[in-house]
Amino acid sequence: MKKKLKRLGILLLAIFALLASIFCYFFVGKAPVQKNITWGVDFSQMQAQSLGLSWKEAYSAIINDLGVKNIKLHTQWDWIEGEKDKYYFDDVDWQLSQAQEKNVKIIYVVGMKSGRWPECHVPKWASKLQETQEKQATLNYIKEVVQRYKNNPSIIYWQVENEPFFYFGECPDWYYKNNDFLREEVATVKFLDPSRKVIVSDTGEYSSWFGAAKIGDVVGNTMYREAWTRITDSFGFYFHSFFSPVYYSRKALIINKIFGKEVFCIELQAEPWVSGQFYDVPLKEQAETMNPVIFKQNVEFAKASGLDKFYFWGVEWWYWMKTVHNQPQIWNEAKNLFITK
Repeated sequence: MKKKLKRLGILLLAIFALLASIFCYFFVGKAPVQKNITWGVDFSQMQAQSLGLSWKEAYSAIINDLGVKNIKLHTQWDWIEGEKDKYYFDDVDWQLSQAQEKNVKIIYVVGMKSGRWPECHVPKWASKLQETQEKQATLNYIKEVVQRYKNNPSIIYWQVENEPFFYFGECPDWYYKNNDFLREEVATVKFLDPSRKVIVSDTGEYSSWFGAAKIGDVVGNTMYREAWTRITDSFGFYFHSFFSPVYYSRKALIINKIFGKEVFCIELQAEPWVSGQFYDVPLKEQAETMNPVIFKQNVEFAKASGLDKFYFWGVEWWYWMKTVHNQPQIWNEAKNLFITK
């Protein structure tokens, strides 16, 4: 009996030591300081329009006033191919021409889950298809996009899908079942355009990033520190992330050592995460999860993470706050980052 208790004690101590080591690895210490950090923004025409903005004015201001030189461009399948085999590229053409004229580098997101609610932007005609047909329709859309823009010098990366491993958004039932279709999408892009690397993104906080690293050439992670967590349709609460800056650095180191893949942040929270759409939520409530103080804190947190590239999520909201609500503080604070580059 004593021997059994002794063995159990040794086992418990070993488990405790292992857990303590894991905790220390991910939460204790500091990440290496990056001397040169690249700052960019995510831009969604759909998001700008939902805020009642002139999306062209907003996009132009991002480039000409903020001085942004790196943009991750979110485009929606249901907007480009609202009718089967009828493609509308005029707006994207304009955005890319502006980028090329101003020497702005673009990450272009393709696929059905391309960011912004409801995340999966499937055209109505495609949503009625059977699984196999819906997948083929997605691939056809991707082919049209890549073939049209693969010779555009502004595009430096393709990103296939947006957080395809993260169960968030209104997507087809089959979307999260396995990774086979994501592999097929990435292979399609690389076959059509072998000259560019493909980013696969994943949640920064609640994933190992292994899935993204196995499939993509580059791992894109997110970084969110303030969130509204919905429990039911009528109840939720605000949540502050407990992750430390070094957590991201240590995970990136593992990805680099095992897979030899680069990691950078393709979504750094810089807008509120609230219980509804911005235009339906009081500014006072929005300020609980994003304001000039939190914005500065998030910038410092990002710098302390050891990563060297960050794309701010929320530039449309900055412009909305600046032009509609006469609150340009975050816009002006961000400008200092881009101008110094």
